[in-house]
Amino acid sequence: MGLFVPPLRPPGAGDEEVFLRKCVRCGKCATVCPYGSIELAGGFGRVRRTPQVRPSRKPCYLCMKCPPVCPSGALDNAVTEMQRAGMGQAYILKNRCHNFTNGTMCMTCYDRCPLRGSAVVLSGGLVPTMTTACVGCGICEYVCPVQAVEIVPVSSRLKPATGIPVEKAPGGKA
Repeated sequence: MGLFVPPLRPPGAGDEEVFLRKCVRCGKCATVCPYGSIELAGGFGRVRRTPQVRPSRKPCYLCMKCPPVCPSGALDNAVTEMQRAGMGQAYILKNRCHNFTNGTMCMTCYDRCPLRGSAVVLSGGLVPTMTTACVGCGICEYVCPVQAVEIVPVSSRLKPATGIPVEKAPGGKA
């Protein structure tokens, strides 16, 4: 995406500015993660030692163990269901996806999504399409064989230039 996109935060983080004010950089969320999906940011400044998820390395598997251990409320401990993780939004990049570039039928992102059927649906019964029910866990980005999925953090206003528009979720979630 770009240099100024905020990092993808663990489930329950919400607004980036509020998160940065509340996070005490204790690392408990990273310690409790059984998959090693949460890493503490390096470098300098306000983001140093704050938790982030890098889906291309290791996605969040939505075990939801991190919000309850956060002592400061930077991760909302009321977020216990994977459907409420609120990390970001996945976009399929039309210029890379097999379904659009060479006609090869691929459903890897659909098959591996923990919220399959709501976060990602099959448009026309054949082509995976992201919906507003996506929580941005990054599993689709991680498993895509051609890096045709990009996760945009919830606190970012940017969208990929070649991203396919997101559809309204089944059941009407906005």
